[in-house]
Amino acid sequence: MTWTWTPLMLGLAIVWGVFTIGLILLLIYRSTLTMHEDEQLYLDDANSHMQQEQTELLVRVNRLTLPVWVFGAGSGVLLLVLAGMFIYQGLNAVQ
Repeated sequence: MTWTWTPLMLGLAIVWGVFTIGLILLLIYRSTLTMHEDEQLYLDDANSHMQQEQTELLVRVNRLTLPVWVFGAGSGVLLLVLAGMFIYQGLNAVQ
């Protein structure tokens, strides 16, 4: 039994690779942002600039939630579709 890459499967594999690389890059970026995150309570006005920086950082991290979810779901769905196509191709080759 030989596996052949149809043009559709090759295109799906390329799109899956793009989604997966995008997901990895987003996760790396998010982890570098959260690396600088502090869990502190600022009580006086002398540290208000630190609180403002922390708030901006949390806004950036929260903005990444939807793209990470979309890229993760897209990568997973495309991987399942590719696996299904390979299985379908293998079952048809047996007959």
